[in-house]
Amino acid sequence: MKLNIFKTDTEVLAALAAYFADAAKQAIEARDRFSVALSGGSSPKKLHELLASEYRDKIEWSKVYFFFGDERDVPLNDAQSNYLMAKQTLFDPLGIDPSHVYAVQTPLGAEEAAKDYTRHLDHFFDGESASFDLIILGLGDNSHTASLFPHTSVLTDESASVQALYIDEVKMNRITFTAPLINNAHHIAFLVYGAGKAEAVKHILEDKKDIQEYPAQLIQGTDLQWFLDEPAAAKLANK
Repeated sequence: MKLNIFKTDTEVLAALAAYFADAAKQAIEARDRFSVALSGGSSPKKLHELLASEYRDKIEWSKVYFFFGDERDVPLNDAQSNYLMAKQTLFDPLGIDPSHVYAVQTPLGAEEAAKDYTRHLDHFFDGESASFDLIILGLGDNSHTASLFPHTSVLTDESASVQALYIDEVKMNRITFTAPLINNAHHIAFLVYGAGKAEAVKHILEDKKDIQEYPAQLIQGTDLQWFLDEPAAAKLANK
């Protein structure tokens, strides 16, 4: 695990965009394609806008395939949809081929959408264990990542799959990658900025392991990188 700590969120986003571009270059050189799972929430919006502008001509976008680490069980055109946010801030500005975007098919209902997404992963990775080139993650104030919320059944799921679950905390069904599926990725990057995340960052990185209370502690990997600003890292003793 590596901590990348910067003074401002602008510097954090610039560093992660450069990391994204480098991972894309490596994957395309090795496998002629780059598979990336995007994060939801508000934090990645600025990252998408940076990639769609400064990196428009620096990445072979025609060889990039987009997935989602989790999704809310809402229509694809709903303001809460992770897919819609990425469409508006990344796919449309870059003119991404729709066949390269794997949206979670929420009209099927959460359970069937999760099964459908798992089938798409099986097909994309030719029946082998899904191993994304890059998975981008956020971190909730309650220490959740993707839709791995505290005290939910998915935290003990040992399958590398996509699962549906009802999360009482937000009164909503979610579809999410399991921790084993995330951990299979070649590269994993947490994007976390703002003082409001400092307590959660400390819990994940320095507190005693308690995956039920701090689910993001489940995330490991051969290349696990945290991109933080100083306010988000403020409560870390070791940095």
